[in-house]
Amino acid sequence: MNTEDFDFDLPEELIAQTPLKNRDASRLLVLDRNKNELEHKPFTAITDYLQKGDCLVLNDTRVLPARLLGIKDDTGANVEMLLLHQQEADQWEVLVKPAKKIKIGTVLSFGDGQLRARCTGMKDHGGRVMQLEYEGILYEILDELGEMPLPPYIKEQLSERERYQTVYAKEEGSAAAPTAGLHFTTGLLDEIRAKGVTIAFITLHVGLGTFRPVSVESVDDHTMHAEFYHMSRETAAILSNTRAANGRIIAVGTTSTRTLETIVRDNDGEFKESSGWTDIFIYPPYQFRAIDGLITNFHLPKSTLIMMVSAFAGRERILSAYREAVDKRYRFFSFGDAMLLL
Repeated sequence: MNTEDFDFDLPEELIAQTPLKNRDASRLLVLDRNKNELEHKPFTAITDYLQKGDCLVLNDTRVLPARLLGIKDDTGANVEMLLLHQQEADQWEVLVKPAKKIKIGTVLSFGDGQLRARCTGMKDHGGRVMQLEYEGILYEILDELGEMPLPPYIKEQLSERERYQTVYAKEEGSAAAPTAGLHFTTGLLDEIRAKGVTIAFITLHVGLGTFRPVSVESVDDHTMHAEFYHMSRETAAILSNTRAANGRIIAVGTTSTRTLETIVRDNDGEFKESSGWTDIFIYPPYQFRAIDGLITNFHLPKSTLIMMVSAFAGRERILSAYREAVDKRYRFFSFGDAMLLL
């Protein structure tokens, strides 16, 4: 398939720039693959579509305030650095701007020298490997110096950092939020549990793949960037028991989906305690083995994410649903509205 097959027209004013005042006040477009019909609901109506015995799977990764503004030690020129993931000790893969100016041996300083970074390796697409130097606890330094790494299509400043975190965010390490989870409140999760739905957690730290566009003509030629994931023994048991009892497994977000499909693929169709790196690329005609439903936001044209939801619900169905969402003035992307695919 060609990348152009996943394009659609999106007015710029539909790209949500700020989160809604209330997390669960967003809209929900429901697409039932069996009935082949769309419903327009408030997000709080998600409880009407969940059944006793279902399992809702959430990604509990927590976004680091990983965008740092500093200077080059040798010239005093301004630089920007985005921490992507820790490789070992204090060595991190990062994105830097302007990348062409950052060579091996270049030293960057942040916050009057509270944090320094020395380039030790080169990566594609502006990526670098940096050795960090600091005194104290890195996460405390990032809380003081760093900013939330909002996607490039969001131009507005974020007034509250926690609005780019899910209410259940726990495991530090992401360069971007698993945005489908931003719609949930603790109260809504309590309502879901009260219906007899089990809630389970996995971790996938969102990295460079989120920021990398599909730049090749053929989808088959695109390479995904690997991201770290973990599933606990407890979650594996919950999912196995749900499947054995003929319950549905509903993933919240494409990150949860990628993790679950990776684990089932690598363990002969079973859910098992697992950790590792996944570069799974899901696009039509992929056959899903782990999930029965998906809660997700509206994605960028020609992105790997719209390819994934097209694999789940069908490309024509998804593009038709997106056209209707545009007509109905849904809000798109990270701070936008949601879809439920069943």
